[in-house]
Amino acid sequence: MKIALCILNWNGESLLKRFLPSVVEHSPSSDLYLIDNHSTDESVSWVNAHFPAVQIIHLPENYGYSGGYNKGLKDIKADLYCLMNSDIRVSQGWLIPMVKAFEAHENLVLAQPLIKQEQNPEFFEYAGAAGGFIDAFGFPYCRGRILNHLEKDTGQYCDSRSIFWASGACLWVRSECFWALGGFDEDFFAHQEEIDLCWRARNRGHEVGVVSSSEVFHLGGATLPNSPQKLYLNFRNSLWMLHKNLPSNRLYPILFLRMVWDGLAGIIYAFKGEFQNLFAVIRAHRDFYRNWGINQDKRNAQKQFTPDYFHYWFILWAYFVLKRSKFSQLKRD
Repeated sequence: MKIALCILNWNGESLLKRFLPSVVEHSPSSDLYLIDNHSTDESVSWVNAHFPAVQIIHLPENYGYSGGYNKGLKDIKADLYCLMNSDIRVSQGWLIPMVKAFEAHENLVLAQPLIKQEQNPEFFEYAGAAGGFIDAFGFPYCRGRILNHLEKDTGQYCDSRSIFWASGACLWVRSECFWALGGFDEDFFAHQEEIDLCWRARNRGHEVGVVSSSEVFHLGGATLPNSPQKLYLNFRNSLWMLHKNLPSNRLYPILFLRMVWDGLAGIIYAFKGEFQNLFAVIRAHRDFYRNWGINQDKRNAQKQFTPDYFHYWFILWAYFVLKRSKFSQLKRD
């Protein structure tokens, strides 16, 4: 099985200096690629000078996460892609369990390792932890991470199992399936495109999983720190994802209720004086309506829809009202 490790880069010289050496050292059986989103720093020249075996794919502009990978992967021939953030550190032997999982399970098309914090390796990391799920309204959470609460890894999630979504921080995908699904939705630009891809794969009857015998360490927040723009992308892309993928009997009730929750969030931002965040929510809803027809066409292209897409009905209720901050405290609905 031919493996390609693909790192998307945009002005990430400092991150590459810190994290690329571990990827090169501990991935001897894979081809390594740097897909560069038209960086203006010295990251590409640094990689060429210090790791000439890493193959560089130059893109003419910054296409974001989704467009950058879609365009860069077209030039890469492999059975398995591993899409890695530039702030991922790996250790010896991390590849073997991932490859074995794909070899053993033909229907497994997307997967992730355990993702733990680079700065505090005993704890799971926000972006993926031990595998992702969503609630009925599209709010994502993970085994090991409910909203902003991160669990310490005590071996409680050492099982490899099916999940709803695998993290884009270190996302393994069969190339054949990636292209059959049309790749990432480039309209997303960044954030939640991997959840959308996993949902579309599940709608076709494929499996998404976590391979807990492999682990990586993620710095997190290096690509796009918390900002109104990040908030806008998350709100907008979540609505787009729901529109595209919800089963028909839930589409309009869930969209309506989700917009109510978003409206309440906007009111809270207003009361707190966080007007940039308020405007980010308003912009997200504006662009949701503007793109209704486009996303309806994408929805119509789906062949089937997964009826049991959510693991827990409303994660915000569980966290803020029931005070449940661990995945093990959630009873599947």
